[in-house]
Amino acid sequence: MIQSSKKWKIQKPDESFVGQLRKELNITSLTAKILASRVKTIEEAKNIFYMDDRHLHNPFLLAGMKEAVERIELALDRGEKILIYGDYDADGITSTTIMLNVLLDLGADVEYEIPNRFTHGYGPHEELFRKAHENGIQLIITVDNGISGIEPIRLAKELGMDVIVTDHHEPGDELPPADVIVHPRIPEGHYPFGELAGVGVAFKLAHALYGEEPDHLYEYAAIGTIADLVPLTGENRYIAKKGIEQIRKSNSPWVKALCEASGVKQQEIDEEIIGFYFGPRLNAIGRLGDAKPGVEFLMSGDLEFALQGAKLLNQKNNERKEYVASITEEAIGMIENDPRIGNSLVLVVAKEGWHAGVIGIVASRLVEKYYKPAIVFSIDPETGLAKGSGRSIEGFHLYNELAKNRDILPHFGGHPMAAGMTLSREHIDELRERLHRQASQCLTEELLTPKLYIDVPVDLGEVSVEAIEEVQSLKPFGIGFEKPVFAIQQVSVRSMRKIGANEDHIKMELENEYGILDAVGFNKGFLYNEITYGVKISIAGDLQINEWQGRKKPQFFILDVQTSEWQLFDYRGKANVPNLLNNIPMESSFVAFRKETLQYFGEFLPSIQLIEDEMYGSLSPFLVLLDLPKRVQEMEKLIETARPKRIYAVFYTPNSLFFNGMPTRKHFVHYYTLIKSRPFINLNEHLRHLSKHLGLNAEAIKFMTKVFFELGFVTIENGLIKVNQFAEKRSLTEAASYQLRKQQIELEQQFLYSTYSELKQWFNERIKEFSYS
Repeated sequence: MIQSSKKWKIQKPDESFVGQLRKELNITSLTAKILASRVKTIEEAKNIFYMDDRHLHNPFLLAGMKEAVERIELALDRGEKILIYGDYDADGITSTTIMLNVLLDLGADVEYEIPNRFTHGYGPHEELFRKAHENGIQLIITVDNGISGIEPIRLAKELGMDVIVTDHHEPGDELPPADVIVHPRIPEGHYPFGELAGVGVAFKLAHALYGEEPDHLYEYAAIGTIADLVPLTGENRYIAKKGIEQIRKSNSPWVKALCEASGVKQQEIDEEIIGFYFGPRLNAIGRLGDAKPGVEFLMSGDLEFALQGAKLLNQKNNERKEYVASITEEAIGMIENDPRIGNSLVLVVAKEGWHAGVIGIVASRLVEKYYKPAIVFSIDPETGLAKGSGRSIEGFHLYNELAKNRDILPHFGGHPMAAGMTLSREHIDELRERLHRQASQCLTEELLTPKLYIDVPVDLGEVSVEAIEEVQSLKPFGIGFEKPVFAIQQVSVRSMRKIGANEDHIKMELENEYGILDAVGFNKGFLYNEITYGVKISIAGDLQINEWQGRKKPQFFILDVQTSEWQLFDYRGKANVPNLLNNIPMESSFVAFRKETLQYFGEFLPSIQLIEDEMYGSLSPFLVLLDLPKRVQEMEKLIETARPKRIYAVFYTPNSLFFNGMPTRKHFVHYYTLIKSRPFINLNEHLRHLSKHLGLNAEAIKFMTKVFFELGFVTIENGLIKVNQFAEKRSLTEAASYQLRKQQIELEQQFLYSTYSELKQWFNERIKEFSYS
């Protein structure tokens, strides 16, 4: 059995709807299943499969767009100084870059400002607005921020500057006193698509200012949209899709430099490369300090300058990774070593000096590892204030739960799954205790079990290069249109081997009656020791195309594996058994029937359970059988008691009797006649001669002697064997040693020298029998 740490939730697509989609769109069953899990109508499916510029809305449908364009054009006519006020993340950096491009193209006297995460915090800042006024700025245009900057914008107006706010973040109860607000959800429902990223709103403003679709700005819009994790549906999907197409063929120096720095091929850029390579590099620079070099990089027209900028982004991204790795390691140490922290349903960790720019990423890592809500605080030793970032799980609304602690949380904000906050360091432990009590009221065991949502169950017969290529035409995948997770159920492992320099990965061939499929599991080399041939497994993951030397083959990338079948692992007769035991989970029960086995394995294993007089104790469902019992009934009773999910058959037998066999009746008669013909026999002196004369090995002769002694046929004194002239006639089978040898040989034949299939069948019959009893 392989039990996944996650609970699989496999969606069953409506077969009739899948059939309709296949017919109407002329697509494969694979693509139809994906669409069926995401849309409810044929029309919705067509909008995804055949995406075109109909999804790009007129920018003037946005409330305030007309007024914003008029005010900017007035500034251009008057030669006013304009300030673009951005944000320090990838969305804010790309938004700033778009506005810079359009205003410079239109001949504006323009500069830009991005607040420092640590000095100024998020959004409009009074100090920076005063500085702008001193520099003669007459018009401020915010991008990807501003909707919550009420007081700084009021100050800007008092100073005589006009303000246009372009933003996409959630508005509060009060709106800022800006001259114009361009926001896809203000007023609610006025615009056909309310989920634009900040860069999407900036792109719409650029479109309106140019008077035509600005194709050259899609590169920036795609990166900001994907990096900001807004839903990749509707207009966002069109922006991302077209932007990816533009980036793939772009001649922009920054694109070339970013590809080189990230180690990716430009023609292979997709939403995953943007999300995992480009976005983090742009985010890193603002996480660790001044984000302005990010804008300078995206504006670079010179390859040499762009390469230097990309080098800086790489450097900052590597620093960010080091900070995250170091803080995560420290946080895990706190959780593992402090029961107050580790036993809490909400993990709260804090330390002085942790880099505040990455604590949100660390919180995400802790949620991934422990599947509990997590909050990470960086404490300022001078002020005693702790700045925190939290991530949550389904069922624990982080913002609402934090709101119940306003008396000790003076500053907090966020969403159901993520939040930021500041509080005094002396309240950290109290916050943990309160959140634990709150979580105990709403987090059930079910909610604390991570889920793996699988939306596309697949048969091997559906998998082909053509089908996978068609699925890839549905890209980009992201929030709201998630990358599909495929599941192939009840397939056998045809072959498997560890791969990679350290054998950390695994490569398998999977098969059933519908076909054969290659599968690769990165960092899943451990599965080699957990899967046995013949068992039916189910795998979840991704379907891709492997191209090698011009040949294309489907390939499955393994995300998770499970099987409900019990498994037999055959370690019989293996060389260097102690080393092999290192591959067995230590939570297994290591079982021995014989005391001498304890001596052999005692130095290799920390604990061995000796089975005596049917006393079994507590047994793991992973059962390691180190040796053989004396009677088959002992094995049957053990299987009935343990109800194992895995059996590791070692069956250490230092003195195997199977190949020696049982001496025949003729051997016994011949030996007895020989003893009877002499007054006595000194067994120690004549053993070699007897062995040669009888054609039996020494062990067999000693055994026959013991049988004769137990039956009273001979006496043994001081090593001298004499026939008992007055012995009664008895059957050989009456001797205890004869019975034990017979049983031992039968046990060895049954367990030690049977084929794998025979051994598994024996256990299978008992496990099934006891499962139904």
